[in-house]
Order: sequence, then C-alpha cells, then structure tokens
Amino acid sequence: MCWAGRMMLGTFSILLVLVHAAAACDFGPFPYRATGIVCRMTKPAALLLNQETAQVIQAAFRNAKFPNITGERSMRLLGRVAYGLTNIQVNDLSIERSEVELKEDNAIHIAIKNVTALFKGTLTYGYAGAWFLQLFHSVDFEIESSIDLQLSTKLTCQKDQVVPDASDCYLTFHKLTLHLQGDKQPGWLKQLFTDFISFTLKLVLKREVCKEINAVAQTLTNFILDLAANFVRDKDIIVDISLASDPVIKASYIESHHKGLVLYGNNSSVLSDSVFSPSLLTESRMLYFWFSEHSLSSLASAAFLDGRLVLNLTGEKLQELFEMEDTEVQQKAVQMIFQGTSYNDSVAKVWSLTQPQISLQPEGTVVRSSVAVEVSILPAGEDPLVALYMEKEITVTIQATYAEKKLILQPVDSSTEIKVFKCTADPSGKDPSIQSFLQNMILVAGIPEVTSSIGSALTSLMNSKRLDLFDIINPEIITRKGYVIVQLDFGFPSHLLLNFFEKSL
Repeated sequence: MCWAGRMMLGTFSILLVLVHAAAACDFGPFPYRATGIVCRMTKPAALLLNQETAQVIQAAFRNAKFPNITGERSMRLLGRVAYGLTNIQVNDLSIERSEVELKEDNAIHIAIKNVTALFKGTLTYGYAGAWFLQLFHSVDFEIESSIDLQLSTKLTCQKDQVVPDASDCYLTFHKLTLHLQGDKQPGWLKQLFTDFISFTLKLVLKREVCKEINAVAQTLTNFILDLAANFVRDKDIIVDISLASDPVIKASYIESHHKGLVLYGNNSSVLSDSVFSPSLLTESRMLYFWFSEHSLSSLASAAFLDGRLVLNLTGEKLQELFEMEDTEVQQKAVQMIFQGTSYNDSVAKVWSLTQPQISLQPEGTVVRSSVAVEVSILPAGEDPLVALYMEKEITVTIQATYAEKKLILQPVDSSTEIKVFKCTADPSGKDPSIQSFLQNMILVAGIPEVTSSIGSALTSLMNSKRLDLFDIINPEIITRKGYVIVQLDFGFPSHLLLNFFEKSL
C-alpha cells in the first residue's frame, strides 16, 4: 500500500515524488504537525537513481536548441573577418561517471565527470578588408569537447509549492578542439578561428545546456508528480499528499512529511499532531513509508461510504466456503440452508454495516466492524428467496505482506459474535448444528475469503496505477502501535524513463 511506491535530474525528479507540495510553504514551528504519511529515501537509493542521470543529461544535450554564433574580428592584412557557426548539433555523447551528494543546506549536489560530445555544424566566414572584395565561404566543422558538469539542485518555494531549482549549473571545459572539413591537422584557417570562437562557444554551450537541463528536470518532475497524484486518487477518494512540513535533507537521506488526509466528497478527515519521530525509521533500506493509523482508518471509512466494502460469492467460491470440511454435520447443515438448490443458483453477499475501526498494533492491523451476510436462492423464473441472513460483530487481526507483485492479507486471529440470525431452515434459531456450522464456517473460511478478496482488489487497484512496473525488492510491512512502516529496496525501471523521453521530449 505504498502511496508513492515512486529526481536529481534523473534522480532528483524521481525523488520529488516524495516532496510533492500543493499547500503553502510556511508550515509554522512544528516540524511534524499533522503528518499522516512520511517518505524517506536513503543514500543507497539516491546512488542507484543517479545511474539514470546519464539519460537525462543526454536528453538535455539532444534537445538543447543551440543558436547561431556570429562575430567578427579585425586581422592584420585581412582586415575585418566576420564568421558564423550555424546548424549546431550534438553527436556521439558519452558520460564517464556521475556522483551524488546530499547536503544539509537543503540541496542535492551532482558531479558529472568527463562528458564527451562531438558538435557538428557549418562555419561561414568572410573578409571585408581594404585590398579584398567581400567574400564568404562555408565549411563543415566538428568540435571535440570534454566537459565536467556541476549541479546543485535546491528545493525552493514558488507559488506556494516546493519545486526543484537546478539553475546552479556549471560547465568546466577540459577540451574544445575545432576541426574543419574533417582535417585533423592545424592550418591557418583553424588557427585563425579557434581562439576567438572558443570563448563565445563555451558561453553558448553553458547557457543552453544548463537551461535545457533545468527544463528537462522540471518536465520530468511534473510528469512524476502527476503520476503520484494519480496514484493516491481513485474516483472520488483522494489522499492529500501535500507537505505538512519542510522537506529534510540529511547526508544519508531525504525525508518528506505529508498530510495524508483522506478527501471524500465534501468531507475531509482531520488529523491531530503526528506521532512520527525520525528515530522510527532507519537507514538500512533504500525507501521507507510511514503511515499513521488515522490515514489508514480514514481510507477504510471512505471505502465504506463509497459502497466498496461489498463482496458477492457464487458458484465454486460459494461451494468452497460452505464445504470447507466434509463431515456429516456440514452436509446436513448445507442441505438444510440451501434446500437442495445448486450453488450456481445461489449467491452469498457480504457487506459492512458500519465504518470499520482500524487499530495498528505490533501483532498486526486489528479491524473491528459490524458485518452482514445474506445467502439468497435464485429459483428459475421466481423472485430470490433469502435462505439465511446474519449480522455479526467481527474482530480480526490481519498481517500484510507484499510478494510477487501481490498484496497478501492474512488473518492471524479473529473472533465473531452473531447479533441477528434468520434462517429459513431454522426459524427458531435454536438448531445447534446449524449455529455451530455457521460460526465455524465464518471463522475458518469466511474471514480468510473476505480478506483475500480485499487483498486482490487492492493489488488490482495498485497495479492499475502501474506499481507492478517497478522492481520492488524484499518489501517489509511492519505494524506498530499507531502506525505502520513499509520498507524496501528497489530497482529503477529504466524503460519508464525512456518511455517518458520518447513521449515528452
């Protein structure tokens, strides 16, 4: 149930899912006030994501629109020499390595080492001296370059939102060599132009590349924030992941605190001061999510109000439920309840009568609710006949795991108390065989079937938000009194980044 399961150029733009803000940036003096969800990404995750930085840098170079470079210079004997570099394009870009460092000045520092690029274009030049007519010539050129790139991306507040600022960008040139028409040997023309073109060219490259890097980072950030907003919204149920306090950047992790309020219709849950403390999370895993009991309970309430806590069982599922054990007592009870009708002609409906109460404990998630069960027989051509109706108070402790891209909910302890009982086969409600059978069936088969169905529904919901595209490694779901922690390692799906570049750039 990760709300992000998901920046730094490549790295930072991904991290910004965790620092999405839709509210004012002035949060007041309480750093963890009204926090329902906390996300922490540690240094190992940042290092992994930094491997994707090369793709973002390459996209920035490819998409940079280099302007024509023009100028002129007075030369002895030749008079005034005018020149222009046009149709500048980048070929054969490679990056040796990149390094990332988290700084407590609220910035992410990235060093891109030895970016080699080959620029191609056309050089036009001409003379307007006293002894010459004005003549212009054009030759193709190549410029070999070796560049180091330094970026310091900060979190800033603009228009009541926290956004990345990657404008602190520096290029250091170790090599900038001009070749004309493929001639690798120095000649008088190359000597003439190299010195006074190179300075202008460096300024243009720095300006355009840094501008494009910032633009790509912003575009990727917006794309991922849209994914995050969509992930925590399903129809009329929305989780407010706007910031509850300023993001925290430490040398070993980035952490953001979100409101985690659930919005449904015109209603919004209300969260008091948070019980979160940074000491609750460690730094041994790549990614952590902390959820408050209130946020999860509010989600369950919204699902109830939206009419989602309803389950219908027919056919084989219904048969499995009522034939959990092959005993004479079971056979007799089933025969009496269904009156010899086929399971294919019957339906069992299970639904919650009241909003579920969620309590997070070390043993698991404790759910208390009033639940109704109705078994109807569907005679051909006749109105449905209610053969069984029950209302019961159920308390169940559930442990959650995530494996093979599926959320698995396993009841480990449960109890039930029947409050209302109506059965056509037992009008008085005093047949001990039916009462005992139903009580055992609910505990042994009914509750596991309902929790399994909820787990499958949540898995389908999360996969519809593309969670299954991510490589989630050894996830753990740990419940404690009042909160739950999801911690995991992950592999970044490079194909998603490539798909973004293909569609957006």
